[in-house]
Amino acid sequence: MANTLMARVHTLQLEAEGIISVELKPAPGAADFPAFEPGAHIDLHLPNGLVRSYSLFNTPGEHNRYQVGILRNRKSRGGSAFVHTELRVGTTLPISAPRNHFALELGASHSVLVAGGIGITPIFCMYRQLLAAGRSVQLVYCARTRSEAALLQALAELPGPAHYHFDDEQGAAPDLAALLAGQPADSHFYCCGPTPMLDAFERTCEALGYPHAHIERFAAAELPPAADAQATYEVELKRSGSVLEVGPGLNLLDVLLEAGCDIEHSCREGVCGSCETRVIDGEVDHRDAVLTKAERAANASMMVCVSGCKSRRLVLDL
Repeated sequence: MANTLMARVHTLQLEAEGIISVELKPAPGAADFPAFEPGAHIDLHLPNGLVRSYSLFNTPGEHNRYQVGILRNRKSRGGSAFVHTELRVGTTLPISAPRNHFALELGASHSVLVAGGIGITPIFCMYRQLLAAGRSVQLVYCARTRSEAALLQALAELPGPAHYHFDDEQGAAPDLAALLAGQPADSHFYCCGPTPMLDAFERTCEALGYPHAHIERFAAAELPPAADAQATYEVELKRSGSVLEVGPGLNLLDVLLEAGCDIEHSCREGVCGSCETRVIDGEVDHRDAVLTKAERAANASMMVCVSGCKSRRLVLDL
């Protein structure tokens, strides 16, 4: 496992109903962890062979530990369930260096942070950083119940403005249009949470005319191939000069790995961003949950684990 760090589980703590935090420290003899920015996540290479990505919520300036919050997913395929039932203090495991596809614009005149459930983990990190920098920020935190909301005590100790919405207490899901209306047009809006909330957030920001909307997805978007996607296409590897063929039903990442390309990858679902590869030429059929609409339109990079091609030839910086 190239490009991994060795970490030891230092603390496991119950944060809310169905949510635990995992504090990781460098394994004995290992170097300090790299710094990270709010919004970053790491991959845990679990002892059962699975790799899962989780957002960091501790202070970015800390080099001696990482903290992630993990919800036990009711539909877990072995990742979160393993963490909740099998992971133990003292376990040593490989982790990735931090990656960030949910970067915070610290210089924004005003920021609105929206969290749904476990989505509070990257949002909490952003919120604390903005408050520490003296920036204008507003937090909206939504959960089905108060008992399922993590980090409430830590949030209560921060001085910033926060609005809490618990479905069972309010008798309804949050009205994002009402919660987000009336903000300055140049504000930056961030949302992390379940897929229905993210979809509603994007629709609401578009309807309200807010151009600076950012999201972080925990689950892959179910995106089928585009109508004009090619079943068969060529891939030229610019640096090596190799030309490969991706045939019907084949996965681009698998074809590249079979050809000996050294490509970092983990989730294989278009969520973690580890396999992002620069595109030199060709039209990509983007099927990931990482790139924004603007980034997809720019066609400068792609997630080779899930995306395909709309042109007959694709040229990659490999």
